[in-house]
Amino acid sequence: MKIQLVSVLYMVLFFAQLAQAQEDYSVPLTEWGQPDLRGVWNFSSVIPFERPAFFGDKQYLTDDEITALANQTEAGLEAINNIGVGGYNTFWVEMGQNGDNRTSLITYPENGRLPETQEGVPVQVGGLGPDEPGPRPVRMVVGGVAKDGPEDRGLSERCIVGFNSGPPFTPNLYNNNIQIFQNENIAVIMTEMIHDARIVPIGSSKSLDNDIRLWTGDSRGYWDADTLVVETRNFNSLTQSLGVYGTSKDKLLTERFTRVGKFTVEYEFTVDDSSTFKDRIVAMVPMSKVDGQLYEYACHEGNYGMVNILRGERMSEKREAENSQ
Repeated sequence: MKIQLVSVLYMVLFFAQLAQAQEDYSVPLTEWGQPDLRGVWNFSSVIPFERPAFFGDKQYLTDDEITALANQTEAGLEAINNIGVGGYNTFWVEMGQNGDNRTSLITYPENGRLPETQEGVPVQVGGLGPDEPGPRPVRMVVGGVAKDGPEDRGLSERCIVGFNSGPPFTPNLYNNNIQIFQNENIAVIMTEMIHDARIVPIGSSKSLDNDIRLWTGDSRGYWDADTLVVETRNFNSLTQSLGVYGTSKDKLLTERFTRVGKFTVEYEFTVDDSSTFKDRIVAMVPMSKVDGQLYEYACHEGNYGMVNILRGERMSEKREAENSQ
């Protein structure tokens, strides 16, 4: 009984000290007196992006509910590992630990789900399964609509935009890492996936002309107290607005990077796109500091995968033609 009591007291003391440490945390500054966001940050998460419908309006889970879900998840992952050759098992998957009992990364709308879309917006789902026939341009990041040419494949298969490289950054299977570089007037946000470097001028800097459109948009930043705010416009409309919906043509993306602990950045983003959604979307993704460095992501080692996809389809067509004679 005494041992149990001592253990409980130690736990209470530990969490009290942790809470006090967070309250007393002082954001480190760069040599220019700005909050220091430099380093490699991981945004893997066990929290679903959208709140599963069966949670209803429930924003947070109890510890018992989390334990039950963890057991269910473990059983499901074990089943995946036993499937055999044919897809990704859990060896390849980054299972983030930065959860906080929320039922969704989306914080607005309050139901934790994407708002209604405008009538007639394009929807391309994609995925690792069969192709989903549809028109070009292909805005989905994984999968494709056909195999007649590279333009029929998803953006990550074409090594243009990674499936989690954003912007914004949303957790996915793996390579959920970014690296931030800073000097007084510039921040560079480099993604691991597809290895893209987004250069963000900080302060008074004229935006690009509206006719100039880019895959990852035109980003401009400023400081709001200890938060780096990055506003991005001028997307090229060849990517989806968010998830599987719409285009990025009219999207305004506002990202907020706030260092809240020695090893933690709160990354919050807001998508304003009235051409696609009937309301704005706000999500908060915790980022954890990584004691390491990013290595170049070579994207299919020269993208021989694309050549093989198209070659395989041509062989399939040839065999079908021979069998029909």
